Amino acid sequence: MNTRHIVTAYDEELAVLGNRIAAMGGHAERMVDEAVAALINDDTALARKVIADDVVLDEGERWIDDYAIVLIARRQPMADDLREIIGAVRISADLERVGDLGKNIAKRVVAIAEAGQPVQLFRGIEALATLALTQLKQVLDIYASRSIDSIAFMRDRDGEIDAMYTSLFRELLTYMMEDPRNISPCTHLLFCAKNIERIGDHATNIAETVYHMVTGEQLPLERPKEDKSHRVTMPAIGETA
Repeated sequence: MNTRHIVTAYDEELAVLGNRIAAMGGHAERMVDEAVAALINDDTALARKVIADDVVLDEGERWIDDYAIVLIARRQPMADDLREIIGAVRISADLERVGDLGKNIAKRVVAIAEAGQPVQLFRGIEALATLALTQLKQVLDIYASRSIDSIAFMRDRDGEIDAMYTSLFRELLTYMMEDPRNISPCTHLLFCAKNIERIGDHATNIAETVYHMVTGEQLPLERPKEDKSHRVTMPAIGETA
């Protein structure tokens, strides 16, 4: 916070809220990282761990919701303080959803592992995950520091994630057309890729929330979107591209 309150306990309560968000952010980041590692390495034990770990974020979101209600009722915050509390509620919801997306990736590990897919199918997934996790880590750093200078850059870079996802979508469709045995595992990988792309969107949501918390202003509604997967089509069998 930029100001100190007369009641020191109030500052401490707001700090507790921020610390809980930081803990949720670290847990969400770790879940996604481990889910992708489990996918690439056919590690079903790690996948099960990720699935079990999701309850931590569910409980964290509920705790923050309850804590925020009590804090608002007790302190009747205004302006900066109210944005701080409401922002934490919104960010916790985004982080809980990031955990769900990581869990969804982990759930598909067994089905994909059983198909024994070649390594090249996972390279695009790994690259996409690296970009999305970088986005998530940086926005959590922005939340901790309240330094909003790079938020516009983050919004622009979300377009890179979308563009990479579209390219990966096209690549996986090609594998499916080349060999029908790839259809089932590639379908699972498409869902994994979409989950990772959505993680980038949630990171951008958090960046926009932090901007509002710090400035009291909203960023423009329109943001760069480069996900063109809805336009990707493949030639019918017997045709050439």
